[in-house]
Amino acid sequence: MTTAQTPQTPGTQAPGTPAARPHSGRFVLLLALGAFALGLDAYVMAGLLPDVAGDLHVTESSAGQMVTVFTLCYALAAPFFATALAGRPARVVLGVALAVFTLGNALTAVAPALPVLLISRALAGIGAGVYSPMAAATAAGLAGPERRGRSLALVMGGMSIGTVVGVPIGVLLAEQVGWRGTLWLITGLGALALVGIAVLLPRNEAAPPPPLRERVRILAEGRVAGIACVSLLGGIASLGLYTYLAPVLADAAHLHQNVWALWAWGAGGVLGSLLVGRLVDRTGKPFAVVGSVLLLLTLAHLALPAAAHASWALVVPLVVWGAAGWALQVPQQHQLIAAQPRHSAVAVSLNSSAVYLGSAIGSALGGMVLAAGLRPAFLPYCTAALAALGLLLHLTVVRRFSRRGAPDADETGVTSAVPEPCASKARG
Repeated sequence: MTTAQTPQTPGTQAPGTPAARPHSGRFVLLLALGAFALGLDAYVMAGLLPDVAGDLHVTESSAGQMVTVFTLCYALAAPFFATALAGRPARVVLGVALAVFTLGNALTAVAPALPVLLISRALAGIGAGVYSPMAAATAAGLAGPERRGRSLALVMGGMSIGTVVGVPIGVLLAEQVGWRGTLWLITGLGALALVGIAVLLPRNEAAPPPPLRERVRILAEGRVAGIACVSLLGGIASLGLYTYLAPVLADAAHLHQNVWALWAWGAGGVLGSLLVGRLVDRTGKPFAVVGSVLLLLTLAHLALPAAAHASWALVVPLVVWGAAGWALQVPQQHQLIAAQPRHSAVAVSLNSSAVYLGSAIGSALGGMVLAAGLRPAFLPYCTAALAALGLLLHLTVVRRFSRRGAPDADETGVTSAVPEPCASKARG
C-alpha cells in the first residue's frame, strides 16, 4: 500500500522529486496534439469501414476486425510496455510510441490487402496504448499537484476533440480523396507531435525501474485494481452504448437522422473532459468527483429512452452522457497518480487498458443482448445498471482501500496532500 506522504510546505517538494516546470503549458499542449491524433485514429476507422471494405474487396465484417485489433492491442500494450519501458525517460518512451503509431498509420494508408491492414492497425494500437497513459502521467508530473487536474484534462480534451471534431473532418476528407487520404492526415499529425516532443520536451534522468515483483504489486494493489474496475464498468456502459446509439434512437423514437445526436454527445464530451480538470483542482476531491460523474452517467442513460421522443429533450441526456463519459478518466487518473506517485505511468496504463477493454466488452455484450431479442430501446437501462454498479464499487471497495492506504485521508478517502510523482518517467 502507498502510505500517506508528509505535506510539503509551499515552495518545497518531496526529496528526489524534480520541480514542476514553470512553463509546462506548452509541453502539455504538445502531449495533447498527440492525444488528438490518437482520438481521431481510434474512432474514424469505424466511419471509413464501407470504403475500406470496398477498396480491399472484403466484407464489412472482415474489415471491421481492424477496429477490434486496434482496440485489443491498445488495451494489452499499455500495461505490458509501461512495465517493459520503465526507467526510460518519458521523452524517449513517448517518442518511440509515436514513431510506432505513425508507422502503423502510414502502413495502413498503403495496405494492399486485409492481412497487411490488420498488422498495421495492431502497430498503431500498440503505439497508442503506450503513448496515452505515458502522456497523462507526464502531463501530471510537469504541471505539479496544484495544476494536475487541468493538465490531465488538456490531454484528455485533445483525445475527445480528436473524436468529436477530427472524425467528421476525417470522414469528409475521405469522401474527397479516399480513406487512405484520411490515414495520411493522421500519419502527418503523429509525425508532427513526434518532432515536437523529440525537440521541445525536456529530458530528465530516469529513476531506476521498479523490479518485476514491485510492478505486479502495483497492478494488484487494492486501490489501483478497484479504480481500474470502476473505469472498466464506465467504459462498458458509456462507450458500449455509444456503439449502438443509432439503433437505440431508431427503436425508441424512430429517429434515423442521428448525426446531430452524435454531435450533441461529442460536444458534451469536449466540455466534460476540459472542465473536469478545473473542478478536480479547485475541490481537491477527485474521489467525490468520480462519484458525481458516475451518478450523472447513470441518470443520463436512464433518461435517454423517454427523452428520445422529443428532440429538444433528447439533447440533455446526450450532452450529460457525453460529458460524464469523457470526464470520468481525469479524476480516475488523478487518484491513480496519488495512489502510486513513484510509479504513476504503470498505474495509469492499467486504467487506460481498462477503458479500452470496457469499450470492446461493451460492444460485444451489446451485440449479444440485442441478438438475444432485447429491443434496442431498452439497452440504456442495461448500461445504466452497469454504471450504477461502478458507482457502488467506487463508494465501497475503492473508498475502503483508499482509507486503508492513507491514514490521514479526508472524508473522500483521498489524501489531502499528494506529492508530485517522483519517477521522472512521468516527467520527461
